Amino acid sequence: MAAGNMEIDDSLYSRQRYVLGDNAMYRMAQSHVFLSGIGGLGVEIAKNIILAGIKTLTIHDTKPSETWDLGTNFFLNDDDVASHRNRAKATVLQLAELNPYVQVNISNIILDENTDLGFLQQYQFISADVYGVFCRVFCDFGDQFEVADPNGEEPKEIFIQNITRSNPGIVTCMENRNHGLETGQFVTFREINGMTELNESVQQVTVLSPYSFSIGDTSSLMPYLHGGIAVQLKMPKIFTFENMETQLLNPQCLIVDYSKPEAPLQLHTALLALDQFQEQYRRLPNIGCLQDADELLRLAIIVNKTLENKAVVNQEIVKWLSRTARGCLAPLTAAFGGIISQEVLKALTGKFSPLHQWLYFDVMEILHVLEDTNSDEFQPRGDRYDALRACVGESMCQKLSNLNIFIVGCGAIGCEMLKNFALLGVSTGQERGMITITDPDLIEKSNLNRQFLFRSRHIQKPKSYTAASATLVINPQIKIDSHLNKVCPSTENIYNDSFYSQIDVVITALDNVEARRYVDSRCVSNQCPLLDSGTMGTKGHTEVIVPNLTESYNSHRDPPEEEIPFCTLKSFPALIEHTIQWSRDKFESSFSYKPSMYNKFWENYKSTDNVLQRMQTGESLEGSFQAIKLLNRWPADWQECVALARVKFEKYFHHKAVQLLHSFPLDTKLKDGSLFWQSPKRPPCPMQFDINDELHYNFILSAARLFARIYKIPYMKQDMSKETVSQLLSKVEIPKFTPSAKQIETDENVKKSDQAKLAVSSEEERVAIDLLNKATRTGTATENRLHMMPVSFEKDNDRNGHIDFITAASNIRAKMYSINTADRLKTKRIAGRIIPAIATATAAVSGLVAVELIKIVEGHSFEAYRNCFFNLAIPVIVFTEPAPVKKTQIRNEISFTIWDRWTIFGREDFTLLNFINAVRERYSIEPTMVVHGVKMLYVPVMPGHVKRLKLTMQKLVKPASERKYVDLTVSFAPESDGDEDLPGPPVRYYFRPEEN
Repeated sequence: MAAGNMEIDDSLYSRQRYVLGDNAMYRMAQSHVFLSGIGGLGVEIAKNIILAGIKTLTIHDTKPSETWDLGTNFFLNDDDVASHRNRAKATVLQLAELNPYVQVNISNIILDENTDLGFLQQYQFISADVYGVFCRVFCDFGDQFEVADPNGEEPKEIFIQNITRSNPGIVTCMENRNHGLETGQFVTFREINGMTELNESVQQVTVLSPYSFSIGDTSSLMPYLHGGIAVQLKMPKIFTFENMETQLLNPQCLIVDYSKPEAPLQLHTALLALDQFQEQYRRLPNIGCLQDADELLRLAIIVNKTLENKAVVNQEIVKWLSRTARGCLAPLTAAFGGIISQEVLKALTGKFSPLHQWLYFDVMEILHVLEDTNSDEFQPRGDRYDALRACVGESMCQKLSNLNIFIVGCGAIGCEMLKNFALLGVSTGQERGMITITDPDLIEKSNLNRQFLFRSRHIQKPKSYTAASATLVINPQIKIDSHLNKVCPSTENIYNDSFYSQIDVVITALDNVEARRYVDSRCVSNQCPLLDSGTMGTKGHTEVIVPNLTESYNSHRDPPEEEIPFCTLKSFPALIEHTIQWSRDKFESSFSYKPSMYNKFWENYKSTDNVLQRMQTGESLEGSFQAIKLLNRWPADWQECVALARVKFEKYFHHKAVQLLHSFPLDTKLKDGSLFWQSPKRPPCPMQFDINDELHYNFILSAARLFARIYKIPYMKQDMSKETVSQLLSKVEIPKFTPSAKQIETDENVKKSDQAKLAVSSEEERVAIDLLNKATRTGTATENRLHMMPVSFEKDNDRNGHIDFITAASNIRAKMYSINTADRLKTKRIAGRIIPAIATATAAVSGLVAVELIKIVEGHSFEAYRNCFFNLAIPVIVFTEPAPVKKTQIRNEISFTIWDRWTIFGREDFTLLNFINAVRERYSIEPTMVVHGVKMLYVPVMPGHVKRLKLTMQKLVKPASERKYVDLTVSFAPESDGDEDLPGPPVRYYFRPEEN
């Protein structure tokens, strides 16, 4: 981003633009940040706000680099320590390399009571600390801090069913659709018929139900007839902050863990006591020193008496704070650094609601098992892990070094994970320990905004290899095995049971649900702990899955995304999302699906003579009509590509509208007497082509380029000029519209067929034969023309015309239906199904996951684990216990969980009857049904299934030669007649006897 001319580099910032918006991006590009302290927390904050794209960052630090710092600051190295380089000077170049648009300066002035701090008056104020496993942040953005967008959510658009003439007027949503509004918010109205006085007015909302809300007095307005949309208005909000002096006595704290709601005030007291300890003794408490712990407790009791808003002093917190304060837990600085960085961006942009005003949290759960550990375990040993050792002890450091970890995905979260693990010393053991990471993707420029291990020189290199090399720079002792594979059924020969048996923890850094579900199923099958996380914009979640303690990822399912009805997409769009999806579908159909189908047809039938001969003898060839049509319209040159595009324009945006109005005239009424064309249905307006309309020209140009691509037609840069295209268009003959009697689908429940119509009618066969004869006679059916070049949609290449086509087509269709258009950025997000992302949320989830990893390695009890959900925009952070594993009762004495698996060992001649008997004998319950995947092996009521009892399991299942077992689903007889069969755990059937 260049602050001078305010151009946003979309190729770098595209994912973040969807989070912050352009106004916030512009404000950041003009902003300055002064960051004092470049230890573990400081470098995390610096990394995140540089990636975000501020204008200038000044990093201030007066301390020399020490061995201790290598476990917290990922940009320091052994040479910096050996030369005692100032920490700011040692990190400035690597920080600056993160973003070429950001200037990074250094300062090493002494900040004390003799320093003139007047230069800081221009800044908003944030104070943050991490001591051991405890952290705090305080924000003061002034008396009148205005926030333009408190939550960052898209304004809601609500279709209206009815508005009463009353005081207050009551608005009912269309078809009981949830409006999602909150009392006190504001809406404006448009397109209301009847009560037109409400159009363009601003009304404050009082929520009555999820489907209705009241507004102002409508009793004197015209009666409501039909239609209308209520649009939510984003109203600015003023936040008032108190200074630190006031807030120290009466703190306003955000509660993040409701299992210990008193913790923020208890931490407030303890950390204020720590401040006094440092002021009085000019040091932190010594590790394991009982006298220092007693002194800190004494100070805490004194401090607590001076506070107005307080809780009882928690001696446990004070004790552990004294023991760990010299330490620093790198995952905690990562998580907390992400949260604080978002507050910095709020202060700079006025985007999102700021923290008001204190945030405290801790991860004391990792300490409970260390209660009786000798204090020598926590003492420094002069290596890079001393800061970690002060928090978790030497034994835990050793356990971390010997870990075998499998990371699936090496995007933004994967990079942050590797950094955290490097600082923790994970997989650095001499005899054991390995991080296996896999990701098939190559690095793109848009990745650089969040995936901080990558630089511009790495673009188009494999993510996993590049990230591994960068991680070795942070910690040369770490061992990483990089792969380029997907983790899916087709790679089970690589990531097999033997592989999982060597893995201590699996970590997913994925961006889609189906991949997560698959990895989860493999973890459950192999009894392997799993740590999952994900982000969407400022929202993030983490989930810990521990064998025999928690439910798994697959135990819960989000409701499926609501699909746009087929008839809405095809004929009756009401929202810009509908026209964008329609345009994306047209792109896929014209430039990907049809060319692929065309190639498949000619690969099957080899030559035009072969096809013509077979069709003339009456043979019906699937797909022949479509393939021959495409061959017949093959353009000879660029001019014909332009002509194809112009004919498409007429078909999509003129003929379609005329046909709809022919089938459903404006005065068409339904059976109940209501108008057919009323909200949400909008009557189309046929579009008249105009070369001077930028959208029309862009459609022709992008469509012609794409036709040239799939038909392998060359063209020059000058061919795309407006003048040349205009001349070519003047020669195009536009087919006249002929009304069709074809029925237009209006039922929203009707689904689109999975495949295009490939069966050929007799009339189509006759036409296809004539067209192919013509192509053969004229010599146009050349071998070169029997292969097209399908296009794969690529959203991030601005030169390929893909988003240009979709934007133009979508907005022309939107105008055709009187729908508000969308800019290119919004169109790209929706068409490309882009997940908004920002480095702050990524850093936060990865840090929280690494904290849970420590708990798993130590073997904590269920109560210690925490899932987290946060939305940094509001801000809300919620820690909860994971869902405990559920037990399913089969009989009084028999139960199972998702982690249980029954096993039966067979042999080559083992029959289905042998299997059923073996289950009954071993587990004392009678199987009534056996299923393998979707195949029913044995259901007694099914015809012929009783005969299967004599068949061998080998013949029924037909395993691949390398498979040692199959997992079968077995149901059992109920205790009472008439009840349903009872489900059981998976039964793993081994094809060979158990090896002794």
